Amino acid sequence: MKNRIASASLDVSFWDAFKFWLKLGMVSFGGPAGQISIMHQELVENRRWISERRFLHALNFCMVLPGPEAQQLATYIGWLMHGKRGGVAAGALFVLPSLFLLIALSWLYIAFGDVLVVAGLFYGIKPAVTAIVFQAAHRIGSRTLKNAWLWSIAVASFFAIFIVNLPFPLIVGGAALAGFAGGRIAPDKFKPGGHHGGPGKQFGPAIIDDDTPTPAHAMFSWRALLRIVLAGMLLWAVPMAVLVAFFGWEHAYTQMAWFFTKAAFLTFGGAYAVLPYVYQGAVMHYGWLSATQMMDGLALGESTPGPLIMVVAFVAFVGGYLKALLGSDNLFLSGALAAVLVTWFTFLPSFLFILAGGPVIESTHNELRFTAPLTAITAAVVGVIVNLAVFFGYHVWWPNGFHGQTDWIAAAITVVALLSLIRFRQNVIRVIAACAVAGLLAKIYLPGM
Repeated sequence: MKNRIASASLDVSFWDAFKFWLKLGMVSFGGPAGQISIMHQELVENRRWISERRFLHALNFCMVLPGPEAQQLATYIGWLMHGKRGGVAAGALFVLPSLFLLIALSWLYIAFGDVLVVAGLFYGIKPAVTAIVFQAAHRIGSRTLKNAWLWSIAVASFFAIFIVNLPFPLIVGGAALAGFAGGRIAPDKFKPGGHHGGPGKQFGPAIIDDDTPTPAHAMFSWRALLRIVLAGMLLWAVPMAVLVAFFGWEHAYTQMAWFFTKAAFLTFGGAYAVLPYVYQGAVMHYGWLSATQMMDGLALGESTPGPLIMVVAFVAFVGGYLKALLGSDNLFLSGALAAVLVTWFTFLPSFLFILAGGPVIESTHNELRFTAPLTAITAAVVGVIVNLAVFFGYHVWWPNGFHGQTDWIAAAITVVALLSLIRFRQNVIRVIAACAVAGLLAKIYLPGM
């Protein structure tokens, strides 16, 4: 049989693919669900670069990895089509437009955040973000919690972080052990889900079709795996060594690099799952920004293209700017360098997971002993996200604590936003925009609230 993947470079050149990935990075609004839907429509239905079965096979792998699944899916497909340079181009272009935009928006936020218009817009956006986090718990939960086993893990993780205040890595480890045991005791209960677009849809022949053999560059070999791992270690170690040499281990830049390296390995289930960990570190431990600024950053992340975990760029920019890490005369540069560093250390593992793990996935198809612990982790993530939603709701509805006055306007905006998202399936950007206008009007016409 002719290897049709070999003709992919003729049918779709690297530069044609490059232009598509750049466009995708500029229009990838709507969170992972919206981003995956865009890729499915463009790559599976319209362009026929990849068949639906191969698309879903790659998606299921990305869903059980730590990190942003939409960005990793783009990296996987780019790698499958054009090798390492294709994967790096697809993954990087998914992130870079968002990084540049967030640096600009973060500076505007810091410079003009006290202006009435900006304050009013963010007053309305915060309840919208609370609703979005609740919706994320609903969306991931409805996809993941298919039986009592997984429900039990989700409930246990919620109480573990909400009541006992266990650290997030410990919850992830406990869920992985539960999944490993559950995969042996009740294997049918721990099969991964994650089908977008519905299996069995047919759109005609694809360049990478169901029966297309795996290309040579995607075949597994220990030598190739070792090269990827060594390259990844160097790409991490060299900039880290430079930071330590120039600034020292205790400097904020170095600590940001180390902290977000750890965070990158804990983002099972997407950005919402790791935000409590980022909050604990960035707000409570290091004091790079306040809780209110953290929520505002999430609002900006929801309003821009790219993966939501790009909120870490906002966290870093605000921390670098406010702490004047390069001196009071270089505030913008202090923040921009922090944002770039954090983006590098956050996303580097995602590329390594795909380039190192892709060949394994192309040769092993959904073996339960690998997927069961990750399915359990995804269930635990639901409980963690509910905890995050409760945390946001508390700060939005009772800004001065339970002993203070309830902000009924913010509560009403939250309820309307949640109904719009779940019941009426409105676009996230449209909901955020409407809530921002409502918040601005409230600040103008009810200034004493």
